[in-house]
Amino acid sequence: METAAEYAIGIDIGGTNTKFGIVNHRGDISNVGEISSTNHDDINDFIDELYAMIKPAIKSVGGLDVIKGIGLGAPNGNYYTGTIDYAPNLQWRGIIPIAKMITNKFNKPCTLTNDANAAAIGELMYGAARGMRDFIMITLGTGVGSGIVANGQLIYGHDGFAGELGHTIIRPGGRLHWGTGMKGSLETYASATGIVITAKEILAERVNEDSLLRKLSNEEITSKKICEAAIKGDTIANEVFQVTGHILGEALANFVMFSSPEAIILFGGVIKAGKLLLDPTRESMEKNLLPIFQNKVKLLFSELKESDAAILGASALVWEIKPEAVTSGGN
Repeated sequence: METAAEYAIGIDIGGTNTKFGIVNHRGDISNVGEISSTNHDDINDFIDELYAMIKPAIKSVGGLDVIKGIGLGAPNGNYYTGTIDYAPNLQWRGIIPIAKMITNKFNKPCTLTNDANAAAIGELMYGAARGMRDFIMITLGTGVGSGIVANGQLIYGHDGFAGELGHTIIRPGGRLHWGTGMKGSLETYASATGIVITAKEILAERVNEDSLLRKLSNEEITSKKICEAAIKGDTIANEVFQVTGHILGEALANFVMFSSPEAIILFGGVIKAGKLLLDPTRESMEKNLLPIFQNKVKLLFSELKESDAAILGASALVWEIKPEAVTSGGN
């Protein structure tokens, strides 16, 4: 039976699009929609459009009285301060007090976290991590994000920014990151962007070897196209995933030896490659683990729809459900 304040609004701000939905306690999402994250130079104009889009959804479930609050996931979102701090893939620069701005606009309390942390909370409550007290969520999309749960607690660190595993250096002096200026970070190899770079490098090195990818222009080569070519048996496309899995597996081995999780859950558009990515990643991870860690950590794909996980996780912030409360009663 539904009660007052039965719903939360979950919002996921991405580098390209912002998605939202109305979520109840059971994790049922309704009134899903999205707007562009790039159409407004002024953050106030963005929030105005977001409010205009969500307002009919609020009305459809019974108005503001049945909305408990708003949960928000965003790149560089700080749970402690409610601010987005210097997000490299958003056009609003500096420190943005977005939780306060949305609270004022919607007249409902807003809680903010990092977008990858929101996905981890969604997986914890409704997906493959239900019942777990120790796991790492790795989001493989345009970039590489992560959320770390240890001893039933989402790890935020002293300043709210813990869990940037995508920016750990896995190849010292390696690829230059397009946004941070750092060299050799995991994101430059294991993200969709990194996969494309790897493909172009191999194509350039082996100019005399045929490949379906050579039929595409540089601009047309995407991680999806590489995956399609690999499924068709293309040698170079398959090697791209071997290289990517090798590097990702090395990084995951480091993460395992850091926090000894029960599972590592992979999430995001890149996992559509399935076994092409999973098999070399698992092999490389196990090869680079100390014996005491080997064959203990499950490597899983997310059980949630990509479009739902961050919305679900963001909405969970509203119920003030902490990870330890969920895992102690999970099933």
